[in-house]
Amino acid sequence: MIKVVKKISFTSALLAIGFMVFQVIADLYLPNMTSNIIDNGVAQGDINYIWRIGGVMMVISVISIIAAFGNAFFATRESQRLGKKLRSDIYEKAENFSIDKFDRYGAASLITRTTNDVNQIQRVMQMFLRLMIQAPIMLLGASFLAYQKDAQLTRVFFVVIPLVIIAVGGIMYFAVPLFRSMQKKTDRINLVFREELTGVRVIRAFNKEAYETDRFDQANSDFARTAIKVNTIVAFMMPLMTLIMSGTNIGITWFGGHYIADMQLQVGNMIAFITYAMQILISFMMLSMIFVMVPRAQASADRINEVLEETDDITDSKQTEKISLSKDKATLEFEQVNFRYADADSLALEDVNFKAKAGQTVAIIGGTGSGKTTFVNLIPRLHEVSSGTIFLNGHDIQKVQQHDLRDLIGFVPQTAVLFRGTIRENMRYGNEKATEEQMWQALKTAQAQDFVAAMPDGLDSHVEQGGGNFSGGQRQRLAIARALIKTADLYVFDDSFSALDFKTDANLRQALQQEMQEAIMVIVAQRVSTIMDADIILVLEAGKVVGKGTHQELLKNNKTYQEIAYSQLREEDLT
Repeated sequence: MIKVVKKISFTSALLAIGFMVFQVIADLYLPNMTSNIIDNGVAQGDINYIWRIGGVMMVISVISIIAAFGNAFFATRESQRLGKKLRSDIYEKAENFSIDKFDRYGAASLITRTTNDVNQIQRVMQMFLRLMIQAPIMLLGASFLAYQKDAQLTRVFFVVIPLVIIAVGGIMYFAVPLFRSMQKKTDRINLVFREELTGVRVIRAFNKEAYETDRFDQANSDFARTAIKVNTIVAFMMPLMTLIMSGTNIGITWFGGHYIADMQLQVGNMIAFITYAMQILISFMMLSMIFVMVPRAQASADRINEVLEETDDITDSKQTEKISLSKDKATLEFEQVNFRYADADSLALEDVNFKAKAGQTVAIIGGTGSGKTTFVNLIPRLHEVSSGTIFLNGHDIQKVQQHDLRDLIGFVPQTAVLFRGTIRENMRYGNEKATEEQMWQALKTAQAQDFVAAMPDGLDSHVEQGGGNFSGGQRQRLAIARALIKTADLYVFDDSFSALDFKTDANLRQALQQEMQEAIMVIVAQRVSTIMDADIILVLEAGKVVGKGTHQELLKNNKTYQEIAYSQLREEDLT
């Protein structure tokens, strides 16, 4: 919690504390003046004294209101600033996560930490700058002033305060563990709900709506049961405190009445003492509320710090080399590259070696799970090699800045991801300064020009989240166009033609060969027809390169490639 609190602005915090001190002093001074009005004004029949002291009380009340407003303003502003800072820090940290770490946390948990957990911190920070300051000052001040009014009556607190501590302690004992468990159950709800949203087509296709509804209901009911239990426990605090406060008033009135009858206490002092007693008990109640909320916030702070303190798996070298666009001189080389996933027993890629230059196409083919996507993810350093070296334009990619490296790569991931907005905005992800002419040229090369031109708004046509208003083939072509609009030395297509028909696939490859003569293309594919014209074909099996050469060479002497090829095409189509 302390690590999180360090992010606040101490100037605003001090202002909030300062206003709160003024408010508490004013609130503590008012009961004393009420006592004076009763004893010196009402009892003596001095109307002028009542008006004079009443006017002073009015001024003090206005000061208290202004101070309360100032404290609320600065406390709220600072808690919101802290929340904004934490959300930004978590977002930036998650953006720089390696794929392994992102998968380890999961999208649902990261969303919960960015929203629910940060809200808990904000709530407690606001409570801290208001109640945590107010409660102890008021407790000490009211206790001192109550003792001044009548030392004998303070003996009531020797009974009352232990009762308050027992009541609050008992509630905290049962409530705090439940508050902590609620955070994990919030994660679970987000996870199930997110899966249902992203997989809605599959759910409907298999008529699993009832099953998924039951699954969500289970997670939701589990959270609701815990929330009901913890809020029921916490709800006992108010009636218990009301009971204790009422009992305290009865005790003070009982003993105070006897003291007044014995001329040992004035009526005004007893009224003031009752007010101070209520302030003392309210202070305990405020502190108890804080002690209930702090453990939940501490659990949230631990979860936030867990993300923020993660070390980056992929970092820039301190002595970085300068890498720039080479155009027709581009080179890509893998030299004895090995890669192992975290905690995995075996290598995902083993002893990969090859070299390509500008104008060449490198194709990667293999069975499911052979390591094709892992292979291409190593190039832009989405994963870090375990050993060996990858060179781009003669530079070790681990010795150049990630930004500079990725600036030279046009990347089309396995899943075609489009962002909510327009086609124009999605295209500018690849090149912010792209002209309309460049956009249409990229769309033409990607075989997307026709369907975009047929849309009423053309480049300004709306794109739903994830490209949901486009077919799979249209999404792939738009993703390819977004990569092509970028001037790069290397273009990576990770199984980016899988949703295209054979004709569109052939036209696209032909257009790419004409347009990309000064760059290297790396194509991951399942279809042999897609890679037949590649200059270098790498055949992967269980993470190992079991074949390397052209289509004709591999067809003659590589068993694995032969099995893939003959399972897809007739012999006469392969030559």
